[in-house]
Amino acid sequence: MLVYLNGKLVPKEEAKVSVFDHGFLYGDGVFEGIRIYNGRIFKLREHIERLFYSALAIALEPPLTQDELVEATIETVRANNLRDGYIRIVISRGEGDLGLDPQKCKSPNVVIIADKIAIYPPEVYHNGMKIITVSTRRNSPQALNPNIKSLNYLNNILAKIEANRANVPEAIMLSIDGYVAEATGDNIFIVKNRRLITPPLYLGALPGITRQTVIELAEKRGIQTEEKTFTLYEVYTADECFLTGTAAEIVPVVEVDGRKIGKGIPGDITLLLMEDFHQYVKEEGVEVYK
Repeated sequence: MLVYLNGKLVPKEEAKVSVFDHGFLYGDGVFEGIRIYNGRIFKLREHIERLFYSALAIALEPPLTQDELVEATIETVRANNLRDGYIRIVISRGEGDLGLDPQKCKSPNVVIIADKIAIYPPEVYHNGMKIITVSTRRNSPQALNPNIKSLNYLNNILAKIEANRANVPEAIMLSIDGYVAEATGDNIFIVKNRRLITPPLYLGALPGITRQTVIELAEKRGIQTEEKTFTLYEVYTADECFLTGTAAEIVPVVEVDGRKIGKGIPGDITLLLMEDFHQYVKEEGVEVYK
């Protein structure tokens, strides 16, 4: 495997940054995860744009332009001869000292990793997923805004630990005020009376690329989507529920906190959107091999 590191493609064994990098010391940096489908990088420019918004929010100036980072990402995928897989782009604050001051970090590090991806087993998509609600609350937007896809993912990790201990693959996180925000690594949708409902971003939901794609696909089907606050009661009494994410795509949820959702099987609208999404990714994306 070849890894892009600050303008060069190097073997993964040589892809190293300083232990004084503030991304390592403090989680000071931003990242994106992107999928590759059949030689196309899905929503590459949208992901790069979101990465730059995250960088702007933490006053981190990437050493590349958006167009340059797009080309570097394509180059990395080509070098690894990947037609299907996953890309991780990381921009860290760079090497500094043991203090917090980001002004001591003169040169951000840019890393691009392109590799195969391990997703949920097929039976999860066929039969649906059982999940729980965790006690760890989503970061308050008034503290560390979850719209920033930063290297500090401890909030999500703590929630994931709770899910692991309950032996479930995912979990719902609530906002500080007790509203449904998102899952540990995915956005959440419920279906009620054939309408999609998803939490508004200000509650702490990441503006997911897959989330937005699902909203657009639903609109083409004439399925109305509404962003509004809702509680666990609305989840428990929903007709359907599903999660969305870059790695997960669309995952049906059939049980939450021991309550069966709808009929306890993946719902009709969920399955329809899954089919539409799988067709869409075959046609959409930046071509790697021309």
